[in-house]
Order: sequence, then structure tokens, then C-alpha cells
Amino acid sequence: MKKTFGVVFTFILAAAFLFFALRGTDLQDLAGIISNASLPFMFLFITFFLSAHVVRALRWRYIVASQKEDVSFLHALGGVLIGYGVNCVVPRLGEVYRSFFIGHWEKLSRSAMLGTVVVERIIDIVSLALSILISVLIFPGNLFEEVTWLKPTLNITAALMVGVIILMILIVKFKEKFYGYIVKFIEIFTHKYAEKIGGIFKTFAEGFGALQGRKNYFMTFFWTVVIMLLYGFNAYVGFYMLRINEVYGVTLSMGWILMTISAFGVIIPTPGGTGSYHLLVIFVMTALFGIARDLSVAYAVLTHFISYSLFIILMFVIYGVINYVHGKKGLPKENFFSVLKRRVE
Repeated sequence: MKKTFGVVFTFILAAAFLFFALRGTDLQDLAGIISNASLPFMFLFITFFLSAHVVRALRWRYIVASQKEDVSFLHALGGVLIGYGVNCVVPRLGEVYRSFFIGHWEKLSRSAMLGTVVVERIIDIVSLALSILISVLIFPGNLFEEVTWLKPTLNITAALMVGVIILMILIVKFKEKFYGYIVKFIEIFTHKYAEKIGGIFKTFAEGFGALQGRKNYFMTFFWTVVIMLLYGFNAYVGFYMLRINEVYGVTLSMGWILMTISAFGVIIPTPGGTGSYHLLVIFVMTALFGIARDLSVAYAVLTHFISYSLFIILMFVIYGVINYVHGKKGLPKENFFSVLKRRVE
């Protein structure tokens, strides 16, 4: 019941955000603006969008390199795309499924892979915080005054990240001690599963320490910078896709600022950022850039529809491609649920 309520609540939250974002919108005018979108720039938008997630797969391979150096790029890309596809239905579940997926195909511990996903998410949050600071510097005014919740959010995020990183370092460094404490604690309730749960914790901790070696550190940093740049260009191209540049002067810095602030809409646990993304995009474009609301709504609706649809479609396409490649090698085919049933620890 709790899980069902949690899923239903995310859809209610998305519906509420969508209501506030789209209320008063003339659907006929919205359809007219979107139908007039530039197809060449739409193709470029999709190219930047897909490129960012290809780079995510490349970066993830360096994060898990200490666990296994030759992780298949196809499997890493599949994990990234399917994970986002699952998040479009049930927020945050995609991270868990992604660890099951890569763990199954690469014969790695699922717990350790989940640990690497946590590390990746921390890198994403830190890089987003730094990107927002760049937005503060390039915005022609005081961004903290214009977006009053931004500074306290950054402060809270920074404090949480410092705490989480310190905790992760302690867990990796004193893994055996933590393991002993966990086993003793679980034994209070059950002797049967104490060792098993402790073992899961140990492999999870190994995932925390997966990112090792100068080369892996450098390449993870490099690909993170590339990801953020691709996201920034993606947001910038969106202006041209909807021909906003023909009415307003648009700049790359506007795309960067829009990308950094609207990213909070994706962090909020709604299916695929639905509603929360729309609300923040419309706020940034109307309040910070002075762009007409109808164009802002069209931008939010079209860019979200493209990304959401691509994640859902690619989730099935990548499964088909992987099964085809494995079938050529004489390996058994899998489906969405069979990956979950087989366990490798």
C-alpha cells in the first residue's frame, strides 16, 4: 500500500505542477506554435540530447572501471537509457533497475553497481551546483534576488553533499567495522539474514569506492564537463527550434541559465520531471528573460515531450538491439522482468 501510494502521489504531484504551469493556456495557440517548429533545429536538439546520454554511458564506464575494466559500452548505454525510461514511469526506480540491468549483463554485484549509481548522482549534483554558480556570474543582474529560493537551496545542497561525501569516505575506509555493526544490529531481529544483509552492505560500499585511479578521475571529470555543455547547447537550440530567436534576442548564456535552473524540475520526484520541469522553464523564460508566456509554455511542452518520448521509445529499442546482438552470439534473450529475476552477487 505504501509503495502504491508513493507512485500515485508522484502522479498527483505531476498533475498539480502541470495545472499551475499550463493554466490559462490556449491549447489552439499552443498547437499552432509547436506545429511551426523548425524541423532542422528539432533534429539538432535531439542530436544534442542523445549525445549527452551517450557521453553519460562513456562516463559510467570509467566510474565502474575498478569493478570491471571492459564493461560493454552497449550495456552501459542500455543501463542509462532504460534507467531514464523507467524514471519516466516511476521516479527514482530507474536508478535501481539500472544497477540490476548492468549487474546482470556484466555479471557484477547489483549492490556494488547501485553504489556506483549513487556516486554518479553525487557527481551530477555537484556539477549542477557549480553550473548554477556560473549562471550567477553570467546573468545580467542578481540571480539570487530574482530566484529567491536558489541561494538557500544551494546552501542546503552543499551542506548535504559535504555530509554525504564524508559519510561515503568513512564507509569505504571503515567498511569492515560498519559491516560488523550492521550484522550485530540485524542479529537482534533475525540471525538468518544478518550475514546476507551485511554482505549486501559491503558490496554496496565497494561501489562507493569504485572510482579509482588518475585516469578514471580525469576522464570522469572531462566527460562531466562535456555532459553539462551538451545540456547547455541543448537548451539553447530549443530557442531556435521554436523560432523564439526571430522575436527575441537569445544567447548561449540564456540557454545555460535555463538549463541549470530547470534541472531542479527533473530532480523533483515526478515521472520524468513532468509538471515540475514545465513550471520552472516557464518561470525562467517569462520572469528572467521576458519571453512571452505562450512561447515559454510551448518551449516547456515540446522539449519535455521530445525527451520523455525518446526515453520511452529508446528503452524498448535498446533492449531489442541488445537481444539481437546477444542472439547473434548464441546467448539467451532477455526481457524487462527476466533481468530482475536472475541475481548475481
